[in-house]
Amino acid sequence: MKIGVHLPDLTYPGGSGTLGADLARIAEGADAAGVDRLSVMDHLWQIRTVGPAELDMLEAYTALGFLAGHSSRVKLLTLVTGVTYRDPGLLVKAVTTLDVLSGGRAMFGIGAAWNEEESRGLGLFFPPTAERFERLEETLQICLQMWSDSDAPYEGKHYHLGRTLNVPQALSKPHPPILIGGGGEKKTLRLVAQYADACNLFPTPEMQHKLEVLRSHCEDVGRDYDSIEKTVLHNFDLGPDGENVDATLQRLRELADLGFTVAHGRVAHVYDPRQLELIGERIVPVVADW
Repeated sequence: MKIGVHLPDLTYPGGSGTLGADLARIAEGADAAGVDRLSVMDHLWQIRTVGPAELDMLEAYTALGFLAGHSSRVKLLTLVTGVTYRDPGLLVKAVTTLDVLSGGRAMFGIGAAWNEEESRGLGLFFPPTAERFERLEETLQICLQMWSDSDAPYEGKHYHLGRTLNVPQALSKPHPPILIGGGGEKKTLRLVAQYADACNLFPTPEMQHKLEVLRSHCEDVGRDYDSIEKTVLHNFDLGPDGENVDATLQRLRELADLGFTVAHGRVAHVYDPRQLELIGERIVPVVADW
């Protein structure tokens, strides 16, 4: 099992004046701890499940570029990019740039987008749900074409690209791994089976059922279910001195037994270097053997 660290809360004790230094230290700490991946949200306002909209939030790909510059090993991604926030050609270029400049450490996390409040507030395009899913599938097709040897035009219902040229190409081969977030059974998990290298599910009682739905979609499209990485959101609260480590390991064992190979989530007080040290000392070495 692998561990991923997610950074949804960027309101740290030092405020915005030390946010750059805090994030640099977190990236370095994730590398040192043996964390497999480090992610940020693709939001422009804080989301309600974390805190008020007025709390700190950074633009995702600028932040990932900064994290890339302060790390050398950890994979980097959004959890997950809202498909409507950037046109596909620009989005693929951003992910490719991250991959090239990080030495092949980019992943491509993407979903259908949901935060209408911030989109309306900042004047972003936010079509109805059905159209967002159509655009998500076309974006997946475009990214695979741009990460291939073809620079042919792309003609879809919503997107029309005259030439899908992408130079330099991504270093990750055959392309940066594609992770689709969400557990929608009719659309999202079908798209995972058809296009993605990884899924990301919420930790709900329906997790096992969601995996069976994904398996069924894989059978329908002729995809090897085992070739898809199963990741699950799991928040880490180890306690100041690691008093919660044993309970955390027990829960991670349960998730591994369900078939998840990556536990990826928020770390309480992540700005405190000791928290990533605890993950590196007492979590990563244990779960690596599962």
